Amino acid sequence: MEVEEEDALAAAAASAWPGSSRRRHLLQFLLHASKRLDLRPIVKYSALEFFASRFLPALPRKMGYCGARSRRAVRSWLLEPLRDSNLELFALVAVWVASKIHDLRPLSVKSLKALGDRIISDQHFTCRDFADAELLFMEVVEHNIGSSSIAFIYLEELVIHFREISKLGDLLDLDVCMEILDILYETEDTSLLFNSPCSLAASTLVAGYVISVPKQTWEFPILPWVRFATSYDEEEIMKIVLTILLHVLKVDEIKERDKEDFDVRCLLRTCDV
Repeated sequence: MEVEEEDALAAAAASAWPGSSRRRHLLQFLLHASKRLDLRPIVKYSALEFFASRFLPALPRKMGYCGARSRRAVRSWLLEPLRDSNLELFALVAVWVASKIHDLRPLSVKSLKALGDRIISDQHFTCRDFADAELLFMEVVEHNIGSSSIAFIYLEELVIHFREISKLGDLLDLDVCMEILDILYETEDTSLLFNSPCSLAASTLVAGYVISVPKQTWEFPILPWVRFATSYDEEEIMKIVLTILLHVLKVDEIKERDKEDFDVRCLLRTCDV
């Protein structure tokens, strides 16, 4: 009975890890590093996937943090104590791993160390620390560094397809779509949308269309086309789009776009004409 109670407490503690404010800080750190390094989008979003969706959730189980028990505990001074500076190191390691996968000329450890010296405030890490952290990172994620099913890849494919069939595709701003993905990653609740990357990509395209394409040119049946291109139910996509719009746009900003009595659903109804 005591074991069951311990497991329940451990599970509760692990589910609360790392906490919304700490998670937001770490992802903002990774996004800032990506901007400083001028990463290609595929590298940035692969790094976000590796770090936010695989590394951070696996840590409690892998190292017994928050009381979680594991048969294969990971031990290293880079993880004990688990300071923000140490986790920032692993965020840079996620970038390094993603760069090795997608770049013909991957980032060097020296360039990452130099950046770390500038933006990690509490501690300086050596090149050897980066190499050791990479081995730990791979152990924690169990070498799961596949990146073929991340939301950005699906989004990019949909945007290319959209531009092939409609001139309005040229008005769709991919940068706006990527900003949407960044904001969704930062918030723990909305980051759960990344568990269904294809539907998220489709919904992000629609949200990006609403935000970046001038309303007077909304003549393309975007929702039916997305349904055709992805086989997702139109109502399901609409719900996700509404969630995205209400999260990334403040109500006053949305009203400013419409200049009339506002119901966010009217945006999607207009798209669906």
